[in-house]
Amino acid sequence: MRSYVRGLLGETERKNGWTLAEGSGDAGPERMQRLLNFYAWDTEGLRDDVREVVVEAIGDAERGVLIVDETGFLKKGTKSAGVARQYSGTAGRIENSQIGVFLAYASDSGRALIDRELYLPKDWTADRQRCRAAGIGDEVGFATKPVLAQRMIERALAAGVPFGWVTGDEAYGQDTKFRLWLESHEVAHVVAVPRNAMVVSMELTQVRANKVIGGLEESAWQRLSCGEGARGQRLYDWAAVDIRPLRDPRYGHWLLARRSISNPEEISYYICYGPAGTNLPELVRVAGSRWAIEECFQTAKNETGLDHYQVRGYTAWYRHITLSMAAAAFLVLTRHTAEKGAHPQPARTRFP
Repeated sequence: MRSYVRGLLGETERKNGWTLAEGSGDAGPERMQRLLNFYAWDTEGLRDDVREVVVEAIGDAERGVLIVDETGFLKKGTKSAGVARQYSGTAGRIENSQIGVFLAYASDSGRALIDRELYLPKDWTADRQRCRAAGIGDEVGFATKPVLAQRMIERALAAGVPFGWVTGDEAYGQDTKFRLWLESHEVAHVVAVPRNAMVVSMELTQVRANKVIGGLEESAWQRLSCGEGARGQRLYDWAAVDIRPLRDPRYGHWLLARRSISNPEEISYYICYGPAGTNLPELVRVAGSRWAIEECFQTAKNETGLDHYQVRGYTAWYRHITLSMAAAAFLVLTRHTAEKGAHPQPARTRFP
């Protein structure tokens, strides 16, 4: 395992079983393959260790944000667990791919992936023989991507992860059950929704999101940055409207809108729930933090081989992905330590 993680952190362009084996001095990939497929080790325990060391380094109970999103892994053939012709954001089209749903943690001190789930399309879970051939147990049934996201957030809550907000894109925001589950657990959130999403206005009527925002005066908009981007501050015009008057007085509900400066017709929408009195800049900050998970994907794919695996099995997928997350977390911790100007402290967990 140490050799595997060191290899993922190395400069080899492709980080698969063969190249990782060569880097560790092995004649062939057998040991690396056994690590992913056969050796007995606690994959979920390592996931928990990754989460623990990340939170210990960059945790922030007020400004920390949990981000849910998915990424695609392009694959050939039909035997890899969960592979199907499905939309992949990585390719920007429908491709033969696996889809991983991830949870990232972001704060002012850094960001890192802390949990993962492999999405299994209905065609897979309806064919138990095919599932067994890929190492998927009979207890694993179909779960939507928002349900997988909910499971990961549940684990974060159970582990006492310090955070203030949850955010995600339309794939999660448009799922009413997901939003209601977050609200039932008093989890503040800013999640994207489509323009035709229905919201309850302050007049207790159901209105489309774009209709609510379309009725605003120009004075309702404020130009704010939602964070630093590759080309400087990401500036947009923003507006927020109170919705859902029948509420717990401790909490507020808002419809947030982001309007492009160069093309005012380009508007994105978010449904928000959080502590009463939350101001517009805070909602904007949370909405903008969603891009942190894209940076996590890019770093993990470019630097720690997140998508370089050559395994087909269900367990092997989780093991490679978790080891890649561990390697990426090491980079986050190293950067955080360097920025603090401190010497690394001895690890207090099982994190290798």
